[in-house]
Amino acid sequence: MRFWRVFVSLMLVAATTVAGEIPTSERRSGYSQMSADLQRMQDDDSANPGMLWVLDGETLWGRQEGAAAKSCADCHGDAAQSMKGVAARYPAVDGALKRPIDLEERINLCHANHQGATPFAAESRDLLALTAYVARQSKGMPVNVAEDAAALPFIAAGRALFLQRQGQLNLSCGNCHDDNWGHKLGGAMIPQGHPNGYPLYRLEWQDLGSLQRRLRNCLIGMRAEPYAYGSPEVIELELFLAVRAKWLSIESPAIRP
Repeated sequence: MRFWRVFVSLMLVAATTVAGEIPTSERRSGYSQMSADLQRMQDDDSANPGMLWVLDGETLWGRQEGAAAKSCADCHGDAAQSMKGVAARYPAVDGALKRPIDLEERINLCHANHQGATPFAAESRDLLALTAYVARQSKGMPVNVAEDAAALPFIAAGRALFLQRQGQLNLSCGNCHDDNWGHKLGGAMIPQGHPNGYPLYRLEWQDLGSLQRRLRNCLIGMRAEPYAYGSPEVIELELFLAVRAKWLSIESPAIRP
């Protein structure tokens, strides 16, 4: 079934052009649609609440953990050097697993395989903190995920999910974020929906959260069954969104309303 779903996705992409897909020259970060006050909050490290998680992540980076009693720094050294550009390349296909993984899963794989520690729970503060700290090292760099032969089937599957109408409201992601961005829904501006700021601090949540949390929230809003954390579907959708946001700058930890 998995093979046929990917095969059908590829055929659909090959046969049609996505009518509402945003041209590269017109791609905008959600930052550009925020008020000047929120932009200043994001830009000022002393005012950006997401920096609290970055600071926690810096502490975790140097903490020895697990059966191996190793820290991230023991293998990777100074994150400002070794992690620069890493977040811009994720999600990426893992050669051993033969499937895409996001930055959170890469951190958890290292945590388990190299530190001998129990993987962090999805949306846990420690996982978000380490992810935000690693992502912070790529701030200002362009999103540049691979679109090679290994990634293309998963990108196609993610695109199909983005265009698939779901839930009781019979909406697709593209109905809002391609066809109606810049308009208002319930008084709120509809963004293009790019993931270049994650993990980010959302005022609605009063908390830092991952892209997977945001995607699950969107599906719930569509009255659809949300994908499980770490499921193939949510990772494929993350990968397609990263392709769709290509060349936008990494902003993590961003702020959004």
